[in-house]
Amino acid sequence: MSGKLGYGQPMGGVAQTAFIVPDLKQAIHHWVSNMRAGPFFVLPNFLVPGQTYRGEESRADITIAMGFAGHMLIELIQPLDDEPSVYRETIELRGFGFHHLGIASANVDADSLEYQSRGYHEAFRASVPTGGEVIYLDNGTGAQLGFIELLPVTPGMDQTFTRFWEASLGWDGTDPIRSFL
Repeated sequence: MSGKLGYGQPMGGVAQTAFIVPDLKQAIHHWVSNMRAGPFFVLPNFLVPGQTYRGEESRADITIAMGFAGHMLIELIQPLDDEPSVYRETIELRGFGFHHLGIASANVDADSLEYQSRGYHEAFRASVPTGGEVIYLDNGTGAQLGFIELLPVTPGMDQTFTRFWEASLGWDGTDPIRSFL
Protein backbone atom coordinates (compact mmCIF):
# COMPACT_ATOMS: atom_id res chain seq x y z
CA MET A 1 0.00 0.00 0.00
CA SER A 2 1.16 3.50 -0.78
CA GLY A 3 1.20 6.39 1.68
CA LYS A 4 -2.37 7.33 0.78
CA LEU A 5 -5.61 5.46 0.38
CA GLY A 6 -7.39 5.66 -2.97
CA TYR A 7 -9.76 8.26 -1.50
CA GLY A 8 -6.95 10.54 -0.35
CA GLN A 9 -6.61 9.85 3.37
CA PRO A 10 -3.15 9.01 4.72
CA MET A 11 -2.00 5.58 5.84
CA GLY A 12 -1.70 5.63 9.62
CA GLY A 13 -4.00 8.63 9.87
CA VAL A 14 -7.69 9.23 10.49
CA ALA A 15 -9.61 7.67 7.61
CA GLN A 16 -13.12 7.50 9.10
CA THR A 17 -15.42 9.20 11.60
CA ALA A 18 -18.25 7.12 13.10
CA PHE A 19 -21.51 7.91 14.85
CA ILE A 20 -24.10 5.76 16.62
CA VAL A 21 -27.64 6.57 15.50
CA PRO A 22 -31.09 5.44 16.67
CA ASP A 23 -32.52 5.23 13.13
CA LEU A 24 -30.23 4.66 10.15
CA LYS A 25 -32.60 5.97 7.46
CA GLN A 26 -33.27 9.18 9.40
CA ALA A 27 -29.55 9.64 10.02
CA ILE A 28 -28.76 9.19 6.32
CA HIS A 29 -31.45 11.74 5.45
CA HIS A 30 -29.90 14.19 7.96
CA TRP A 31 -26.39 13.78 6.55
CA VAL A 32 -27.58 14.03 2.94
CA SER A 33 -29.86 17.03 3.56
CA ASN A 34 -27.78 19.04 6.01
CA MET A 35 -24.16 18.11 5.31
CA ARG A 36 -24.47 17.24 1.62
CA ALA A 37 -22.70 13.94 2.33
CA GLY A 38 -23.40 10.78 0.41
CA PRO A 39 -24.52 8.61 -1.15
CA PHE A 40 -24.51 6.07 1.70
CA PHE A 41 -23.77 2.39 1.22
CA VAL A 42 -25.64 0.12 3.66
CA LEU A 43 -24.62 -3.20 5.17
CA PRO A 44 -27.88 -4.40 6.77
CA ASN A 45 -26.37 -6.80 9.31
CA PHE A 46 -22.90 -6.88 10.77
CA LEU A 47 -22.79 -9.88 13.08
CA VAL A 48 -19.95 -12.18 12.12
CA PRO A 49 -18.75 -15.48 13.61
CA GLY A 50 -15.84 -15.03 15.98
CA GLN A 51 -16.39 -11.39 16.84
CA THR A 52 -15.37 -10.54 20.39
CA TYR A 53 -16.36 -7.85 22.87
CA ARG A 54 -14.01 -7.32 25.80
CA GLY A 55 -12.51 -10.79 25.30
CA GLU A 56 -15.81 -12.70 25.14
CA GLU A 57 -17.85 -13.87 22.17
CA SER A 58 -20.15 -11.09 20.98
CA ARG A 59 -23.68 -11.55 19.65
CA ALA A 60 -24.36 -7.85 19.07
CA ASP A 61 -25.71 -7.05 15.61
CA ILE A 62 -25.61 -3.67 13.92
CA THR A 63 -26.46 -2.15 10.58
CA ILE A 64 -24.03 0.34 9.10
CA ALA A 65 -23.98 2.93 6.36
CA MET A 66 -20.89 4.54 4.87
CA GLY A 67 -20.70 7.66 2.76
CA PHE A 68 -18.34 10.52 2.11
CA ALA A 69 -18.18 14.17 3.07
CA GLY A 70 -15.24 15.32 0.94
CA HIS A 71 -12.42 12.87 1.63
CA MET A 72 -13.75 11.86 5.08
CA LEU A 73 -15.54 8.53 5.28
CA ILE A 74 -18.59 8.87 7.54
CA GLU A 75 -19.89 5.69 9.19
CA LEU A 76 -23.38 5.58 10.70
CA ILE A 77 -24.06 2.67 13.06
CA GLN A 78 -27.48 1.52 14.31
CA PRO A 79 -27.49 -1.23 16.97
CA LEU A 80 -30.14 -3.84 16.19
CA ASP A 81 -30.38 -5.44 19.65
CA ASP A 82 -29.57 -4.91 23.32
CA GLU A 83 -26.59 -7.29 23.42
CA PRO A 84 -23.52 -5.95 25.27
CA SER A 85 -21.24 -4.02 22.90
CA VAL A 86 -19.01 -0.99 22.52
CA TYR A 87 -22.07 0.71 21.02
CA ARG A 88 -24.33 -0.05 24.01
CA GLU A 89 -21.58 1.17 26.36
CA THR A 90 -21.61 4.55 24.66
CA ILE A 91 -25.39 4.82 24.42
CA GLU A 92 -25.80 3.93 28.09
CA LEU A 93 -23.14 6.44 29.20
CA ARG A 94 -23.93 9.46 27.03
CA GLY A 95 -26.45 8.57 24.35
CA PHE A 96 -26.20 8.58 20.56
CA GLY A 97 -23.60 10.55 18.60
CA PHE A 98 -19.87 10.36 18.02
CA HIS A 99 -18.43 6.88 18.59
CA HIS A 100 -14.96 6.44 17.10
CA LEU A 101 -12.25 7.52 14.71
CA GLY A 102 -10.93 4.93 12.28
CA ILE A 103 -7.18 4.80 11.69
CA ALA A 104 -5.90 3.31 8.41
CA SER A 105 -3.65 0.41 9.43
CA ALA A 106 -1.42 -1.79 7.28
CA ASN A 107 -1.10 -4.25 10.20
CA VAL A 108 -3.87 -4.07 12.82
CA ASP A 109 -2.27 -6.66 15.11
CA ALA A 110 1.08 -4.85 15.26
CA ASP A 111 -0.62 -1.48 15.66
CA SER A 112 -2.86 -2.87 18.41
CA LEU A 113 0.21 -4.04 20.34
CA GLU A 114 1.78 -0.61 19.94
CA TYR A 115 -1.37 1.06 21.32
CA GLN A 116 -1.49 -1.50 24.14
CA SER A 117 2.05 -0.47 25.13
CA ARG A 118 0.56 3.00 25.71
CA GLY A 119 -2.27 1.78 27.97
CA TYR A 120 -4.98 0.86 25.45
CA HIS A 121 -6.73 -2.52 25.36
CA GLU A 122 -8.83 -4.27 22.76
CA ALA A 123 -12.54 -3.67 23.34
CA PHE A 124 -13.92 -5.25 20.14
CA ARG A 125 -12.60 -7.31 17.24
CA ALA A 126 -14.40 -8.61 14.16
CA SER A 127 -13.77 -9.77 10.60
CA VAL A 128 -14.97 -7.36 7.94
CA PRO A 129 -16.30 -8.05 4.43
CA THR A 130 -13.47 -6.08 2.79
CA GLY A 131 -10.80 -8.36 4.33
CA GLY A 132 -9.00 -8.56 7.64
CA GLU A 133 -10.28 -7.64 11.08
CA VAL A 134 -11.15 -4.33 12.71
CA ILE A 135 -10.01 -3.70 16.26
CA TYR A 136 -11.57 -1.12 18.58
CA LEU A 137 -9.20 0.20 21.22
CA ASP A 138 -10.06 1.74 24.58
CA ASN A 139 -7.81 3.52 27.06
CA GLY A 140 -10.57 3.68 29.68
CA THR A 141 -12.36 6.64 28.11
CA GLY A 142 -13.73 4.99 24.95
CA ALA A 143 -17.40 5.16 25.82
CA GLN A 144 -17.01 8.68 27.19
CA LEU A 145 -14.75 10.32 24.59
CA GLY A 146 -14.66 7.87 21.69
CA PHE A 147 -12.86 4.70 20.71
CA ILE A 148 -10.07 4.24 18.20
CA GLU A 149 -10.74 1.71 15.45
CA LEU A 150 -7.87 0.17 13.54
CA LEU A 151 -9.08 -0.29 9.95
CA PRO A 152 -7.30 -3.07 8.06
CA VAL A 153 -6.07 -1.57 4.81
CA THR A 154 -6.46 -4.46 2.41
CA PRO A 155 -6.85 -4.20 -1.35
CA GLY A 156 -10.57 -4.96 -0.84
CA MET A 157 -10.96 -2.19 1.73
CA ASP A 158 -9.18 0.40 -0.36
CA GLN A 159 -11.10 -0.55 -3.52
CA THR A 160 -14.49 -0.57 -1.74
CA PHE A 161 -14.06 2.72 0.09
CA THR A 162 -12.54 4.37 -2.99
CA ARG A 163 -15.60 3.21 -4.96
CA PHE A 164 -17.83 4.88 -2.34
CA TRP A 165 -15.77 8.09 -2.55
CA GLU A 166 -15.89 8.09 -6.37
CA ALA A 167 -19.69 7.78 -6.18
CA SER A 168 -19.72 10.98 -4.10
CA LEU A 169 -17.83 13.01 -6.69
CA GLY A 170 -20.34 15.18 -8.52
CA TRP A 171 -23.19 13.28 -6.86
CA ASP A 172 -26.54 14.92 -7.61
CA GLY A 173 -28.42 13.62 -4.54
CA THR A 174 -30.30 10.84 -6.32
CA ASP A 175 -30.35 7.31 -4.96
CA PRO A 176 -28.92 8.25 -1.53
CA ILE A 177 -29.15 4.71 -0.07
CA ARG A 178 -27.25 1.99 -1.90
CA SER A 179 -26.05 -1.56 -1.23
CA PHE A 180 -22.65 -1.95 0.45
CA LEU A 181 -21.69 -4.96 -1.69
